[in-house]
Amino acid sequence: MIPHDDWALRGRAVCTLEGVRPAAVLVRGERIAAVVGPDEVPAGVPVEDAGDRLVLPGLVDTHVHINEPGRTEWEGFATATRAAAAGGVTTLIDMPLNSSPVTTTVAALRAKQVATAGQLWVDVGFHGGVVPGNAEHIEPLIRAGVCAFKAFLCPSGIDEFPAVTEADLRAVMPTLAAAGVPLFVHAELVSPLPPGVEEAFAANPRSYAAYLAMRPPEWEAAAIRLMIELCRETGCHVHIVHLAAAVEAQPLIEAARAEALPITFETCPHYLYFSAEELPDGNPLFKCAPPIREFPEGDYLRQMIFDGWISTIGSDHSPAPPSMKAVESGDLRRAWGGISSLQLLLPAACTGFFSPEGEDLEIMIRALTARPSALVGFAHRKGAIAVGRDADLVVYDPDARLIVTPEILHHRHKATPYLDCVLFGVVETTYLRGRKVYDRGRFVGEPSGQLLERPRVSAP
Repeated sequence: MIPHDDWALRGRAVCTLEGVRPAAVLVRGERIAAVVGPDEVPAGVPVEDAGDRLVLPGLVDTHVHINEPGRTEWEGFATATRAAAAGGVTTLIDMPLNSSPVTTTVAALRAKQVATAGQLWVDVGFHGGVVPGNAEHIEPLIRAGVCAFKAFLCPSGIDEFPAVTEADLRAVMPTLAAAGVPLFVHAELVSPLPPGVEEAFAANPRSYAAYLAMRPPEWEAAAIRLMIELCRETGCHVHIVHLAAAVEAQPLIEAARAEALPITFETCPHYLYFSAEELPDGNPLFKCAPPIREFPEGDYLRQMIFDGWISTIGSDHSPAPPSMKAVESGDLRRAWGGISSLQLLLPAACTGFFSPEGEDLEIMIRALTARPSALVGFAHRKGAIAVGRDADLVVYDPDARLIVTPEILHHRHKATPYLDCVLFGVVETTYLRGRKVYDRGRFVGEPSGQLLERPRVSAP
């Protein structure tokens, strides 16, 4: 007798751990029960057929700013997780700043968890924050199940979440190393700018080139050098987020890999898709930090993903109300820095990274699924089409073209630099733990996302 909750998703291009191949994914309840040949589905099991479209594991985005509670007018759990489901992201990890209170204590974490009630369309975990003076809160946050920690080496833009010093990091990194919990780092180390740079930006605050000069690649390289030193000293797993200065970072990453240090790197689709030479002046929708840099940084980033030197791709979804983006004035000094892109993570990455064929596809999908899942402690549940994993599945048409318009976006605010862009690929259907939650432009049922806690591991 076939259990009533058994079904199968069949396709000619299923992205498994062994590669992209014809297969049928057998689902029982919330988990994957088997991955079999396309003609091996047991009799009586209902089948949904994806045809030639790709069947992917649900994406895992470890870099999302949701901002609730306290700044829900920027973004909130309901709108962010709807956008995630529409984009094939079935697991996301929320960053610890931008909400109020910031997630630097267990009490703040609990307030955030309470705020999610009845709102989640996908599964959600949380990062804890490292700020000056909160070292005593690190172990309690680990016990409370945060997935990783985040620190800034430069001002974050949020007064309640200031930048850390070397001493602050040395106070917490041994604790993180003992617990096996990674430290995500915004890696820009501020140093004096060449003469005239600040004056040029003040004279023409609409100039993207002037803004770019205000955050030079040397700031990223200096921060990476520091984090390599601290990683070597403490044994703490360091994850450098939103790498943009690939040319400058490559020799540092190569040296760290030669030492087998536990340091990994993330980049974002906007650094792959856009290039500074193409960006218009007076459009703050492109403002982010680190900034979108010039050619050939994007080419280096693509190669570093292909070579495995960059292990994850995250959206760094960082929305704000249009008034804070200074869209009308075009003033890049006043504009909030951040790109709204959670729903577009997969097609933007596809368009920026690869032509949709062959080995490139499998490398990119791992950077969006298996690798970020393992990074935050969920390799046993998320990020792969394999027996025993959650049945988080996505049907994706890589041959379709997505024209980005405000009408298709589910983020709270539609302001994004991708407006009017034509991207490779369309997410057709998203399944969360075996249940269809999004299908061809409509949401199915009620929010059923769960809160995630990182499993505890014993120190070696």
